[in-house]
Amino acid sequence: MSTTRAAVAHAGTGSFTWTDVRLDEPRPDEVLVRVVGVGICHTDLSSRDGGLPVPLPAVLGHEGAGVVEAVGGGVTRTRPGDTVLLSFSSCGECPSCAAETPAYCATFLPRNFSGVRSDGSASITAADGSPIGGRFFGQSAFAHRALVDERSVVPVTVSDEDELAALAPLGCGVQTGAGAVLNTLSPEEGRSVAVFGAGAVGLSAVMAAALTGANPVIAVDVVPSRLELALELGATHTVDAAEEDPVAAISKITGGGADFTVECSGVPAVLRQSVDCLAVSGTVAVVGAPAFGTEVSLDVNDLLQGRTVRGVIEGDSDPDTFVPHLVDLHRQGRLPFDRMVRFYAPEQINEAAADAESGRVLKPVLRFDG
Repeated sequence: MSTTRAAVAHAGTGSFTWTDVRLDEPRPDEVLVRVVGVGICHTDLSSRDGGLPVPLPAVLGHEGAGVVEAVGGGVTRTRPGDTVLLSFSSCGECPSCAAETPAYCATFLPRNFSGVRSDGSASITAADGSPIGGRFFGQSAFAHRALVDERSVVPVTVSDEDELAALAPLGCGVQTGAGAVLNTLSPEEGRSVAVFGAGAVGLSAVMAAALTGANPVIAVDVVPSRLELALELGATHTVDAAEEDPVAAISKITGGGADFTVECSGVPAVLRQSVDCLAVSGTVAVVGAPAFGTEVSLDVNDLLQGRTVRGVIEGDSDPDTFVPHLVDLHRQGRLPFDRMVRFYAPEQINEAAADAESGRVLKPVLRFDG
């Protein structure tokens, strides 16, 4: 057992508290990683605040990047000294995993949200021995060191640890938005795409849509600065939903409706708009995650016109292949997600979270010293 510093979320506090915690020794399928960077995502904040079924107290953080320090006896995909990005956990054995769609793993929820291993044991404990939720998305990377599920590890080659930390958002936010377009919708050149919500996930979808040759690419938000950045990252049009009806605006821009939409806000009324603005036989990729139990109403007759509502987890990706592909696109200058990133010291985690919630920063990344 080893000790590390971790940012622990306690129920009802709406904040993170850095404290010493104990990490179990790596089991045969686990990897000990020294974290060099970790992104802050909406899912972290929703889990901190009780919107998702994560038992608290817990160590959250699921866009980790770091260096492998030790591996369990059965680990084969990485070794000590490797630089790695961290993504979600999956079993590797169910039909979805066998079909290389691990985001739909039969045990996705317990593996990523339960806070414990599959046998119910805790991987993280407090100084007094009481359990703390760990293995959040297989990693719990809001910590100087993380005990990680081997299947959450994606080895990458980098020039230095600064580059590694900068790649951290690929583990969830960027792969979710980009994957919803590249893997789920796969628009042909000249087809129209509208993205609702120009946060980090939505702007990743915008960048991906631009890569496909989709046209027009429309970004919808209520924050003018986000819409300005969307234009710089590949959008051909923007709609300020605080100033005009996005359904009417998209219908006008596209001449009748969008072929594809991506809903990234998690707001039921916005999901309804993303369906209402579809062309006949259009498809919406639902990416935004509200609190569990949230419902939305739709016009059934609209759906009867061939429209499809498609839920998407983690961009329909297999991180083993998709994350390295995104790294390559980024290095080619074709996926400049670094335009969204601002770095913070670990002790600034609550400031970074507040900046993300207010919209002042699109993608905060905590940068740990070596």
